[in-house]
Amino acid sequence: MVYAENVDNNEKVVERSRSDSKKKKIVVLGTGWAGTSFLKDMDISSYDVEVVSPRNYFAFTPLLPSVTCGTVEARSVVEPVRNIIKKRNGEIQFWEAECLKIDPANHKVFCRSLVENLVGENDFSLEYDHLVVAVGAQVNTFNTPGVVEYCHFLKEVEDAQKIRRTVIDCFEKAVLPGLSDEERKTNLHFVIVGGGPTGVEFAAELHDFVHEDLVKIYPSVKDLVKITVIQSGDHILNTFDERISCFAETKFQRDGIEVLTGCRVVSVSEHSVNMKVKSTGEYVIVPHGMVVWSTGVGTRPFVRNFMEEIGQGKRWILATDEWLRVKGCSDVYAIGDCTTVDQRKIMEDISTIFEAADTDRSGTLTIEEFQDVLEDIIIRYPQVELYLKSNHLFELTELFKDSEGNEREEVDIEGFKLALSHVDSQMKSLPATAQVAAQQGSYLAGCFNRWEKCNANPEGPRLFGSAGRHAFRPFTYRHLGQFAPLGGSKAAAELPGDWVSMGRSTQWLWYSVYAR
Repeated sequence: MVYAENVDNNEKVVERSRSDSKKKKIVVLGTGWAGTSFLKDMDISSYDVEVVSPRNYFAFTPLLPSVTCGTVEARSVVEPVRNIIKKRNGEIQFWEAECLKIDPANHKVFCRSLVENLVGENDFSLEYDHLVVAVGAQVNTFNTPGVVEYCHFLKEVEDAQKIRRTVIDCFEKAVLPGLSDEERKTNLHFVIVGGGPTGVEFAAELHDFVHEDLVKIYPSVKDLVKITVIQSGDHILNTFDERISCFAETKFQRDGIEVLTGCRVVSVSEHSVNMKVKSTGEYVIVPHGMVVWSTGVGTRPFVRNFMEEIGQGKRWILATDEWLRVKGCSDVYAIGDCTTVDQRKIMEDISTIFEAADTDRSGTLTIEEFQDVLEDIIIRYPQVELYLKSNHLFELTELFKDSEGNEREEVDIEGFKLALSHVDSQMKSLPATAQVAAQQGSYLAGCFNRWEKCNANPEGPRLFGSAGRHAFRPFTYRHLGQFAPLGGSKAAAELPGDWVSMGRSTQWLWYSVYAR
């Protein structure tokens, strides 16, 4: 009798194990904006979720420049990952380690713990049914000599803390007796390479830190401090509205921050930056006490190796389709700064679209027939809507005009191709921002949450090449605007609808956004 009861219990355990094993396992690499957004919105009751990241916290990266100067404390911009996953209704496993290799053929990832000098193996592997790559990107040095050895970066909380220590070291060294004024000036020359949002915000924060705090502590060298921003383009903040770029340059000039545009850094040494002026071809040597390198992002080595393995070796960044699935690889998704969405061109499918819209098989397309498929076209090819808006085409009849501007009631295939021939020119790569990464994480989590429902009842646009519809709507980025703090209680903002704001009131708007 006892034996029988034990057998029954064992069978129940096996049955429960089999039930649990039916859950698909999702392995998430990374705990940045994309990975954390995915975890927060994921319904983990239907999946086994494991997270691998070399850092056991989420960092609020937009405030890192403020951490460099103590405006914001480091502990205020981080949230432990284990606190985040503990709030979820279900179990998420977290492993503090770095990914070394992705093996897509065997659905495995190989990892290594960064904790040394303790017993036990550091290397381990994990199997997955679905892999979400959200590892972000590393700083792009463009293979410039000396950058890795002599420059500071601003990607992690540790970077911000290191910069703060170095700034203080520069002042402490500059006030030592026995130094010449030239040596003091060199030590107090802070160079920022890169005039994007991060570089500009750091320059502004550093200026405020120096003039509001450090000159009071080190009054003897207050007139020797210099901040220089080196930008290869013609303007700083060149991804913003031109009005904001001009406002930022004018403010920096008024604050005494030197802005060198049209200059490319060719090498960095321990005490100098060698740059080339594009307009003249002249090489200029700039002495420095500290250099912060902020020129964009590059692909991490193990992601580069993964790209080689799946046939993306000639690309500069990992590519996904509009559903954030890695191209050339099944069951792997990529979100955030490590990837780019490879939007399909409408001209690649123009013939199949025409055929699907031509319901009466007349060989011509009327406006009414085109109207019937327009909604699905806009969902599948968002560049169509951008083209219509940018060219102020409020009526479809505008697309059907001939070369002389006369309206046509219908068009043949060649006329249809001509009408949409310039649509794909609206396609642009998404910026590597926290806003994009967070939206991608939420979108992908929503897809997993609705997986069974959408496979049974597809919600996406029609399949123009065959019957049926796509299971999900493609990812669509919704731009919510961008801010650029410029120091001195001033900021600039560019919001949807061509709305631009600059000045003190915008700084309070900036604070209110991140106070929520």
